Amino acid sequence: MKVRKGDEVLIISGVYKNSKGRVLKVLPKKERVIVEGINFRKHHSKPTQQMPQGGIIEREAPIHVSNVMVICPANGKPTRVSKKALDGEGKASRNRVRYSKKYDEIIPAGE
Repeated sequence: MKVRKGDEVLIISGVYKNSKGRVLKVLPKKERVIVEGINFRKHHSKPTQQMPQGGIIEREAPIHVSNVMVICPANGKPTRVSKKALDGEGKASRNRVRYSKKYDEIIPAGE
């Protein structure tokens, strides 16, 4: 997956279209991401020792990774992301980084 935890993303489809947020969690097997402040769902919880009153809690639900675009940190605009090798020959010596396809800027790793 080309989206990582800590990336700033733009939602490109759905109810939250044109909203921005930070990726809180990446679920690669399900191809989904959880974005801060986006796609809230209500969760009913029973009383526990940590939460003695229980109740209805709102929290972020995952959205499909195809519905988000990474925002380039250099200029703050959405871009597609790819990987490229910087230098070295052979698999062992290669240094691969993510970069913006539109602006050809290196995107630093999230968290």
